Amino acid sequence: MDIAIGCDHRGLDLKRHLIGCLAEMGHTPLDMGCYDEGAVDYPDIAAATAGAVAQGRCRHGILICATGIGMSMAANKVPGVRAALCHQPLSASRSREHNDANVLCLGASGLGEDVATDIVKAYLEAEFEGGRHAARVEKIRAIESSTLDRARPTLL
Repeated sequence: MDIAIGCDHRGLDLKRHLIGCLAEMGHTPLDMGCYDEGAVDYPDIAAATAGAVAQGRCRHGILICATGIGMSMAANKVPGVRAALCHQPLSASRSREHNDANVLCLGASGLGEDVATDIVKAYLEAEFEGGRHAARVEKIRAIESSTLDRARPTLL
């Protein structure tokens, strides 16, 4: 499958490693940047990568920055994207199984290449379970498309 992958300058080495791993797994990585160690603004890379997923050009995306926090915050602003910041394989598989995540975010500063590879494998091998989780994902979509005042959401 086609997978968009992007990083800021702090995630460049890990992105390069994961591009090789994705190819070895039989996937086609679409490199959305950055391409060298020069400083870049992570929201630009997050928007491009998440946009490729939201537009249907890629089934999944992977974003990498120092902590993964900024990338996940920016990616989740793109309509149709459910980005999950994961630190271990369990959270990666659950993000797919329970939340139908379509973008995986990683923090390069806290992960070694082996752990990051295991996280990516767990994420890509997992499938959305549907069932009770489908109604919850639909509620996420409803929040996203809501025209209500988001500063004061209705509590159940």
